[in-house]
Amino acid sequence: MTAIKMKALGAPRLRRPRAPFLEVTTRSLIVLCTALAVVLSSIAVCDGHWLLADGRMFGLWHFCIMGKGEQEVGALVAELGVPPNCTTRLGLAGVDGLEAGMSVCRSVVSLAVVGAIFGLELLVMSQVGGDQDSDRRWALGSALVLVASALSAGGVLVFMVLLRSHAWPLGFTLTFWCQFTAVFLFFLNGMAARHIHHMVLPPSGSPGKC
Repeated sequence: MTAIKMKALGAPRLRRPRAPFLEVTTRSLIVLCTALAVVLSSIAVCDGHWLLADGRMFGLWHFCIMGKGEQEVGALVAELGVPPNCTTRLGLAGVDGLEAGMSVCRSVVSLAVVGAIFGLELLVMSQVGGDQDSDRRWALGSALVLVASALSAGGVLVFMVLLRSHAWPLGFTLTFWCQFTAVFLFFLNGMAARHIHHMVLPPSGSPGKC
């Protein structure tokens, strides 16, 4: 009789326990800081002017002549669609391998922004549900953020190696420091996301989260 009554009433549903306040706050801060890093990196990539040295502006997309140099090579760098003293022909800068190197640099940092956007979306979506798929989305999102960190760091490193003879701390523009900051934010938030994911995983042999 008791078994029939339990079958009729249905087995009690197991609910996933609510996450502690500290965990929810930490996850929210990770998502917020990752979104900030995406914005900073997007601004840096779209602007692209990262270094000012010797009257020249070196960027991901354009090379600009400023000051006295403009009178000397202004006829060479004038092109349609860009400011009169700028050109997309980066080879005119007189730096060996700059055009090919910048192609690699802007491709890498652009791919990093795309990967970070997908990672951020997975982190946000993981907070909507309360099942094991949410844990997998969080883990994949944190991995994509770490990949974005590696790609961004690689792009910044390529830029600095190409222009090592012209680079100096006061010559880097605000957009470069935006990208530099984004690299650290991607790395710190990706590592924090992975750490908090492993902290809340059930111990081996346990049935797992409900």
